Order: sequence, then C-alpha cells, then structure tokens
Amino acid sequence: MKKLLLTLMALAALTIAQGQVQPMVLGENHAMLKLEQGRKMLLLPVQEKEEIAAIAVLDGRNEMVKRLNVKLAVDKVDYLVPVELNGAKLLDITFHGDRRTKGAVKDFACWREMKYSETFDTSNRERFRPLYHHTPLYGWMNDPNGMFYKDGVWHLYYQYNPYGSMWENMTWGHSTSRDLIHWEAQPLAIESDWLGSIFSGSCVVNGNDVVAFYTSAGQHQTQSMAVSKDGGKTFTKYEGNPIVTSDKPDFRDPKVFWHEGTKRWIMPLAVGQEMQFYSSKDMKAWKYESSFGQEYGNHGGVWECPDLFELKNEKTGMSNWVLLCNINPGGPFGGSATQYFVGQFDGHKFTCESMPKVTKWMDYGKDHYATVSFCNAPDNRRVVLAWMSNWQYANQVPTMQFRSANSIPRDLGLFKYGEETYVSVTPSREMDAVRGKKLKQPTEACEIVVDMKSQTEIVLSNAKGEQVVMTYDGKKQTFSMDRTKSGDISFSSDFPCVTVAPTYGNLKQLRIFIDRCSIEAFDADGKMAMTNLVFPSEPYRNIKVKGGKATIYEIKY
Repeated sequence: MKKLLLTLMALAALTIAQGQVQPMVLGENHAMLKLEQGRKMLLLPVQEKEEIAAIAVLDGRNEMVKRLNVKLAVDKVDYLVPVELNGAKLLDITFHGDRRTKGAVKDFACWREMKYSETFDTSNRERFRPLYHHTPLYGWMNDPNGMFYKDGVWHLYYQYNPYGSMWENMTWGHSTSRDLIHWEAQPLAIESDWLGSIFSGSCVVNGNDVVAFYTSAGQHQTQSMAVSKDGGKTFTKYEGNPIVTSDKPDFRDPKVFWHEGTKRWIMPLAVGQEMQFYSSKDMKAWKYESSFGQEYGNHGGVWECPDLFELKNEKTGMSNWVLLCNINPGGPFGGSATQYFVGQFDGHKFTCESMPKVTKWMDYGKDHYATVSFCNAPDNRRVVLAWMSNWQYANQVPTMQFRSANSIPRDLGLFKYGEETYVSVTPSREMDAVRGKKLKQPTEACEIVVDMKSQTEIVLSNAKGEQVVMTYDGKKQTFSMDRTKSGDISFSSDFPCVTVAPTYGNLKQLRIFIDRCSIEAFDADGKMAMTNLVFPSEPYRNIKVKGGKATIYEIKY
C-alpha cells in the first residue's frame, strides 16, 4: 500500500512538472520559452512595481510576429493578462533592472504562475468599476479614438494596453453600443507594426467602407491609414503607409472629416503647440494648408487630439467652427484638460474670433481629457466622449484589473455670453432614457437634479465621514467641487483639489451623475460642466442641500 502511494505521488509530481512552464534561462536577464502547439493563449503574471520585460513573439521561422512590453512578476503576482498565441512557437524575453537585487531569473514568480488557457476570466473584481460608463474589460485605456456611428451602432475605439493596467503597448481597443450606455467589447482593431505603436486617430464613413487614420509611433511619429470592409470589425492597413510625415517630434492624432465647401478631406494634426491642417482629394495624397495656435489659448503643455467641426447656435441661427485642442499639462487645475477655440474655417485656414489671450475650457474638472466627437452621428448631432482621468495620476488610481473609464456621452452646441461665443455641453439624450424611479437617498449609480437659488451648497457624504462639497455662488457666478475629503486620496498629491468653473450667468438647475468613482456635474442649459473622479471607501448615501431642492433618480444600467 505504501509503495502504491509513493508511486501515485511520483506520478502526480511528474504531471505537475509537465504542466509547468519551463523557461530556458540564457543569462542574468535573458530567457526563452518554447510554446506548446495547439494552445489558444498564454496567461502572463504581472507585477506592477517591476521593470518592463521586452517579449518578442516568434513564429516557426523565428520571425517576430509581435513585440510586447510586460511587467513580468519577480516575487509577487498582482494579476494575469492573456496573450493570444495564434500558432506562435517561441517567446524571447529580455528583463530589465538590476538582477543583483532581483535575484536569479530562474526563480522569478512569473514562471510558477504562467500557464496556458482556453479562456480568460474578465468578470469584474474591482469595486470602483463604473456601472454605466464605458470601461475596458481589463487592461489600460486612455484616449477615445476613431469613433463613428453606422447602421444603428456606435463604435468606440480607444488607446489600449491589453498586457497591463499602465500605459504601454498602444493599440486600438474596440467596443460597440446601440444606446451609448451599454457597451460590448470587441476584438482588437489595429495592432502595432514596424512603423510603431498605434496612437490616437479617427475614422470616417465613406460609403460602405470605414477608413481609419492613426499615428504610427515608432522612431518618429507618422500618419497611417487602414480600411475596413466589414463595418469597423477588422482593418487592412494601406500598403502606401505612412501617408503624412514630418520632422517634428510631436506630430500626431489625425482627425479627418469631409469639407463640403472645398470637396476635400481635411486632416487636423497636433504638432507640438499648434494645429496643422492638411487636405486631400483621395485620402492618400495630403497637402499642407495652414497652421493655427501660435500665441492663442493655453500653451502650458503639448497640444494633442484635435477635432474640428461646425456647430449652430439654435437661438441665433448663426454657425461657427469649433477647434478642440486637448493639452497636457496646462489644465486649469493641473495636468490634462480640453480647451477649444471658436471661429471660422474655409477649408484652408482656421480663424479664431477671440483675442489670442482668451482661453476657453470645455470642462472645469480634473478628469476630462482627449475629448473627440463621433463621425456620422444621427440628426446632425455633435456627440463627444472624453477620457475620464488625468495624466498626473492615471497610472496610480486604486484599480488594477482595469484603469480608466470614458465620460458619459455629451452633446455640444453654442451659446453667447457677453461678446464671446462658447460651447455648450449637455448630457446626451441617451442619458434621459436610463433615468429610473425616484429615490430617497443617493446610491453608487444615480442622477441628482438640483433646483438652485442664488447661493447653493450640496454635500454628498457617507458614514465614514468622506464627503464631496459642491458650491454655487450666484454673485461670483462660479461653481466649485471640493474632493479633498472624498475618500482615498493617498495615491497622488495632485489628486486632492477644489475645482472651480465660471457659470456665464445664473444657474437654475444642476444635473449630477454619480457612478462609483466619478461625479459629473452639468448646468441643465449647458453653460458649465465639471468632471472629477472620487474613490470613497463606501458609496455616498447622504445628501444635504442648502439653498435648493434635490430630486434623486436611479440609473437603469
């Protein structure tokens, strides 16, 4: 009996050994891993504090088919990420960092927990994951890209790192929705190649085709194109890439649109601290037209993610062109933010109607960046989404399975105040469709409508003493949000803050959208918007309003 038991134990040990990943250690920072054939994916253990390991994925001819940068675990596994193998034969792994303090490569924790799998569990493990905002199933997300509407479906692409929850390995993730609220994850849309990682860009609907324009971020930043014949599911890269080049170090984020007046395609590009405009008849050959930005607006950081479109003032019937200019750093309260300019565009040149020193912000919170609009939105609407974070602390917020969400969808318009024309921002009508029954107290996912007087204070709080204080001052015409005691603020000294917005006249009604880790406040008429993240240890269940009346609605998600 004892002999049989020993034999069974030996067989079990052999089975375990055979199931383990067995690397070939070639040096103090170099290893290779022969991959078992027929396997769907390999799960890589990640440790966020570690240095990046460079992984070359090789095929049977030892040609590289993919290159990844992953923080492979050395002594502790924070989470796993999947790599689709698709017949790959070998991983060539180079570790970085001082191995004298890390130990021997053969003893790293990644080898003990690295494993093959047919599936990857994406069920939510994060208490701060929003309930009705778009988030990636796992991994890192920043700028929204390539958004368009076609055949009843809203398509959202985004800057995505599928191999960790910090910025790296930029590719285009993809999600779709029929109502701008409920999103379905789709396979990766555009992945890196020899020209570089896939940075931000745009899509246009051209007949039955969807054409994507994006920045190839390699040794230099160049502009590339890809075409989808299946409604945006898969893309074939143009053989003539790159289509636009420059000797400037910051040269990115093409936002292409059709200009009816000149019968040409127009491509605004962010170039350092200005926007450049290019035109084309065929989307392949592009001609430089003009630049805008010198001495205009805020220049506290690099200009990024442009958008250019025409809007109509419904009260006056007059139209203006609006140039969105996302900037990092340089925001009104530090870090990244969205500024804009109002003027005219004739297909060649943008002319701003304001004086150069005037700066206009689309949102006065800390967590609203990379705002761009959907192409081809129905009813001539101008619908935008933003990245709901800030580069000052986006890599440190207290989540790991995923990082970052998008704002709720917003519709843009125009309004006049004094001598200036401003962009109005209101929650898209799709948010009205998910408004549910009235509630007696706030929940972790709700809308609060506040009818205000000339002086109003709104305090959201929980049993832990955490709170967010919002104050409207009709005399000063300002609205503020204080999140200095909102919950976990320990991850960054830049996070606790008070943000203040001008109201451009009196506010009568405020709409506040709460979703686990975010608060978005809007003037009901669109004259003010403010977006801030919060990380309370438990939901804000209490509300006190001085100088106003609050009505709370559930949000059906």
